[in-house]
Amino acid sequence: MNVHIKLFAIALVLTSCSSTTENLLSPDGNIEIAFTLTDKGEPSYSAKYKGNDIVLPSLLGFVLKDTTSLTDNFKITGIERSDFNESWTPVWGENDTIENCYTQMIVNLQQGDRKMDIEFRAYNDGFGFRYIFPEQTAKAFVIADEATQIAMAGDHTAWWIPGDYDTQEYEYTTSRLSEIRAHADDNFMNNASQQRFSPTGVQTALMLKTNDGLYLNLHEAALVDFPAMSLELNDTTMTFKSHLTPGQGGTIATIHTPFKTPWRTITVGEKATDILASNLILNLNDPCILDDVSWIHPTKYMGVWWEMITGKSSWSYTWADNFNLATFDYSKAKPNGIHGANNENVRRYIDFASEHGFDQLLVEGWNIGWEDWFGKEKDYVFDFVTPYPDFDIAALNDYAHRKGIKLMMHHETSSSVDNYDRHMDAAYDLMKRYGYDAVKSGYVGNIIPKGEHHYSQKQVKHYLDAVKKAADKHIMVNAHEAVRPTGLCRTYPNLVGNESAMGQEFADMSPQHCTILPFTRLKGGPMDFTPGIFRMKITDFAPGGQGKQKRATIPNQLALYLTMYSPLQMAADMPEHYQKHMDAFQFIKDVPVDWSKSVYLDAEPGDFIVVARKDKGSDAWYVGGVTDENARDYTLDYNFLPPGKTYEATIYADAPDGDGFDNPEVYTITTKTVDSTSKDKIHMARGGGFAISIKPVE
Repeated sequence: MNVHIKLFAIALVLTSCSSTTENLLSPDGNIEIAFTLTDKGEPSYSAKYKGNDIVLPSLLGFVLKDTTSLTDNFKITGIERSDFNESWTPVWGENDTIENCYTQMIVNLQQGDRKMDIEFRAYNDGFGFRYIFPEQTAKAFVIADEATQIAMAGDHTAWWIPGDYDTQEYEYTTSRLSEIRAHADDNFMNNASQQRFSPTGVQTALMLKTNDGLYLNLHEAALVDFPAMSLELNDTTMTFKSHLTPGQGGTIATIHTPFKTPWRTITVGEKATDILASNLILNLNDPCILDDVSWIHPTKYMGVWWEMITGKSSWSYTWADNFNLATFDYSKAKPNGIHGANNENVRRYIDFASEHGFDQLLVEGWNIGWEDWFGKEKDYVFDFVTPYPDFDIAALNDYAHRKGIKLMMHHETSSSVDNYDRHMDAAYDLMKRYGYDAVKSGYVGNIIPKGEHHYSQKQVKHYLDAVKKAADKHIMVNAHEAVRPTGLCRTYPNLVGNESAMGQEFADMSPQHCTILPFTRLKGGPMDFTPGIFRMKITDFAPGGQGKQKRATIPNQLALYLTMYSPLQMAADMPEHYQKHMDAFQFIKDVPVDWSKSVYLDAEPGDFIVVARKDKGSDAWYVGGVTDENARDYTLDYNFLPPGKTYEATIYADAPDGDGFDNPEVYTITTKTVDSTSKDKIHMARGGGFAISIKPVE
């Protein structure tokens, strides 16, 4: 790691509110942040990019419960300035090194005997700020509301999902900020747990584009022991205000000094690809705190999963319901005959995954309790250690290990979080006993205890506690339905994935969804999107099952392994569907899940994305491109390749008559020699795309 630090402080001891403006410039001078106190002693900031407003004067602070709020009557007691420059190496990622260069300003504020600092960091690709509560006479603060504003400088175009305390599983809406209220229900969809809070509430990461073509992204970083932040828009002034997720009894948060809040972040880019390439969120998180990371590894896996999602088989062993898990006798229960996680079926998947070089196999529905889990809001719903009668955990693990792969554990909690906390040690110990090193956890349904929400302070703490405990036992975590990530995978790199958005299990999502997620949900960390579906007409093999038909082509599904970055990638379809297209399946076998360099070639949110990535373990490159509901022809320039070298490119593209709606399973595969001067015109069908493996010629 190369580090350069400059630190100097200006101590200001003031006896009255100061109208002095303190400015902070990004290292390249393009971003300027201005901080001041109003005449009422209210903290306020604004920001410009190349002299143009991106954030108009916006207030800062907190409303406290049962006491004077931390919103006004402040004095500036000091200013601390510094700059920082390093390069750091992620355990896994899109690039093998990340530059972390910023300037910093900490404003020391005092209100009577209470202290609150505001820390600003300016990068070339954006800025962040957070509140710091030093150790002081007040040992705790009970927060009733966060008063942070982000006043937009115009009626920007936004790609947004509704503000909700419990789910991000929505399609994105594209509209002007002023139109959010009118379009609040355009993409409404029911969820097992949801609570929207305002017709102008939206969730982060929020993607924006100004009339001048500047791209902005609003999010938060390093969410630790604090409620997740949504944004509520005043659609008259175009001002966002932080909206924190409440817990039981409407309590927002209790913090104990000393304490640092999450960062509130704004990423800035002149091109859409600048937003995709930004590492602002990761850089605002603390470095990795794990002493040993040798056990953490990128993973390509398959799963006994899609057949349950589509309704072809079931998670449960019987059709029983409304019973006591502690006393129910499965040995006397009648099997339903379609339980997916049975010994024979799991061995079939193990054989296929092993033959084709996969690392692991996820098995859902292996443990007792699935008959009585969904929507029942039971406390004791799973024990996470007892397998069904037709799942021999010891024998199947031995079989998988002999075949050179591992099984991946699944812990669905049914959002009975206290129950999971009680059983977590035993569940992780069972994993260690049988050689599991990765767990997919789930939080479907309303949080129990009642009154809590998926994104409340208590729940945010639970998710990270599970990751910490897993790290102690050398277990990687892929959490579904948890709070959306905020870059904590830098600090805890065993957090290898999350869902926390509308993923592939929503089989008939719009094609544009996959062109928006990398600009929004993925800015905080990788998503377990589960790509690789080859059989699009779902009702042909699972009549009456969830979903009708995927609106995507096979090349589109291949491209997702590039455009939807994750160190944890699933080949989500069933073996029998891959066996019909083994030539296309070869790309899934070949594509890496860890990269040394990533180059975002072209993109526009809601339209298309094209990215090139270099394998961390070889000199091979891979390219992926996806489009929305519109067919398009794209000219690919291979100038990202090193000059003077020759490569063999294998291009998986939509067939001329391919169509993600009407003819999704046709494609072409061509091979040609390319170098850094080559260009290709590639057709993408509606809902289509392309994928290319580029290997050096020996």
